[in-house]
Formats: sequence, C-alpha cells, structure tokens
Amino acid sequence: MSQLEILKFPDPRLRQVAKPVARVDKSYWSTFEDMFETMYAAPGVGLAAVQVGIDERFTVIDVSDGREEPLVLINPQIISGTDACDLEEGCLSVPGHQESVRRFQSIRVQALDKDGKPLDFECDGLLAHCIQHEIDHLDGKLFVDYLSRLKRERIRKQLERELRRGR
Repeated sequence: MSQLEILKFPDPRLRQVAKPVARVDKSYWSTFEDMFETMYAAPGVGLAAVQVGIDERFTVIDVSDGREEPLVLINPQIISGTDACDLEEGCLSVPGHQESVRRFQSIRVQALDKDGKPLDFECDGLLAHCIQHEIDHLDGKLFVDYLSRLKRERIRKQLERELRRGR
C-alpha cells in the first residue's frame, strides 16, 4: 500500500465530473487500499477518487472511531433524502477549513461494493453527510460551493498562498 497525493482546492481537476466505472474487478482493490491508507493518514472519513486524480466514480468512507467499518461505494447515487440539517464539514482537499453545510439528515443510497455487487441501503447522521459530500466530489462540486462567494474566495486565496510557500 502507498499514500496518494490529495489534490487541493482550487486545482481544476477537482471540478471534473467523474466517469462511471464500467466494469468492477479486482484490479481496483489496490487502489481502494491506497485510498484508505491516504484517508486514514490525512486523517479523514471519506475520500473520492477524483481527490487523488482518478477520473472515476468511486469513493472510500469510514466514519467509525476505530477504522473498523471501511466502505467502498462505486457509482453511488442518492435515491432519496429527508430532513435537512446543518453539520460542520471539512475536506481533505480544503485543508484547515471547516464550515457548516446543510444536507439531508437521512438518505437512501444505491451503489456497487468493491466486488461489484449491488448495495441499496439507508443511513443517517455523519455517514449520510459524508456520502453526500463524496458524491459532490464525483460531480465536480466542493463543500466551499455551499458558502458565500466572499468566504469561498478568501479560502481559495489562502490556500493558493500556502501552495506558493510550499505547504
């Protein structure tokens, strides 16, 4: 396993809409492992393929305290959502910034697992929030897009300054 480079806002690759995975096979497994290692080391609870420069629709997630519930979602879709709520969000591609974002409290999700088997489940709370955040990445959207233009620009300028300084 190896850690991957996480793209940082405002990298334009984060704005690309990821392509659906056409065929799931074991060749993806090492990529999933690398993404989990990268996410855990960051540390984070979710990482979309586009955040590490892979233009495909899959994400890894683990919202457990002990890293014992790894979840791979391939071609995920939100089928329904209810009860909007605000939750503080951060992002590995927007380091050092957290803001409150309104999302569904409960969602129903369909996806494929790491073996290509269909998943259809409901979830709520942090897992629901995280899945919505990661699907946004796959659609070329970042959590800063939910903020005012002024806040988004302030964050972008700060991250660009840090990038120039080599951080």
